[in-house]
Amino acid sequence: MAYTKIEQYDEKVTSGLIEHYRGSIGLLGEDPDREGLVKTPERVAKAMQFLTQGYQIDPKVILNSAKFHEDVSEMVIVKDIELYSLCEHHMLPFNGIAHIAYLPGSTGRFTGLSKLARLVEGYSRRLQVQERLTSQVADAMQSMLEPVGVLVVIEAEHSCMSIRGVRKPGTKTVTTAVRGIYRTDSSARAEVMAFIQGR
Repeated sequence: MAYTKIEQYDEKVTSGLIEHYRGSIGLLGEDPDREGLVKTPERVAKAMQFLTQGYQIDPKVILNSAKFHEDVSEMVIVKDIELYSLCEHHMLPFNGIAHIAYLPGSTGRFTGLSKLARLVEGYSRRLQVQERLTSQVADAMQSMLEPVGVLVVIEAEHSCMSIRGVRKPGTKTVTTAVRGIYRTDSSARAEVMAFIQGR
């Protein structure tokens, strides 16, 4: 059985990016017509569309697609959600893991567990800063599910710190976004953080 690669890209966007990347390669002192580089502008154009596909995704629609009610009010935590994003300052990748915890409110609104991972994906596949990404995930959870509390933690390594600038590989940045009871009740917040940190 033959392998068929299926990819979908906006032809107009791809064409425009190809021209820009050809020019960039030339400005960097390389020959864009060299054999090894001839197809590079197209590859990069498609890669960038893939890495920024979050602009085509409405994360709130993701949560709505699997929203349901249960007569329970226990905490839900999804840990170690892998994420990959592009730093908007240097357009270099950063990657890490996200943890999401929420305590359903009186509405009893839940969402499918996989939707939390898709929510992170929808916001991370954009030009981002980690601080905003963390808040966007928390705000979407708060507005769509109306829980008593939401806590989001993201731990990531930024290649703009590890391969350029200060060049400190292995350095992790940790950001948190806290909403509702987890902001006002330190014991509730400590309980969630203990679960997250207790890997």
